[in-house]
Amino acid sequence: MSDREAEFPSYKIIYRQGNGFYEEKKSKFIAQIAPVESEEAALRFIESVKKKYYDARHNCTAFVIGNNSQLTRCSDDGEPGGTAGKPILEVLLGAKVTNAAAVVTRYFGGTLLGTGGLVRAYTQAAQAALQDAGIGLMEYGAEITVEVDYPDVSKVQYFFSSKKIEITEARYTEKAAFDICIPAGQRELIREELIRLSAARARITVTKEGYYMNKEYDEP
Repeated sequence: MSDREAEFPSYKIIYRQGNGFYEEKKSKFIAQIAPVESEEAALRFIESVKKKYYDARHNCTAFVIGNNSQLTRCSDDGEPGGTAGKPILEVLLGAKVTNAAAVVTRYFGGTLLGTGGLVRAYTQAAQAALQDAGIGLMEYGAEITVEVDYPDVSKVQYFFSSKKIEITEARYTEKAAFDICIPAGQRELIREELIRLSAARARITVTKEGYYMNKEYDEP
């Protein structure tokens, strides 16, 4: 692991807002999960769901905030202690996602489910919403512009493709220029390979460093 990777570790987030549903003995569990950047944003999302389902018996919640999941909160909202908010939170923590808030709304179906049944129902609903949202990997990396002569274009494009490096923008003027994002820890290796492929003709400029979404990440 490079110094940059140690200083700026990667972390998982959800792609988008997701929805899930689970039914047990006529009790309906409606789950929603959303990406959030702060505790305030998480609370706003939770409040919006509570207003939407104001007539539900329970709106149980959980959220995780921070690149290292520093802040976690959960609420059973009247369900027996540990049967709702904690299972929802454990779904988020188990998937190792952060900056996410989840609400599972319950409409009571007339039959008590018991503690085991409640834990199962809230877990299943939250998992369904998480699956619908999808998981992405945020990596600390560099935005780089690579300028090459036209005879080197096909070699460089093939190299990007073989390494699953996405070209975010391509420009063709006197030279070909490609904008790419790469993990910070791979920057030197990729630079050396581009220099080799182009016989030292490539011009490589780092334009920005920061976290970016690795679109090629496959959830295990």
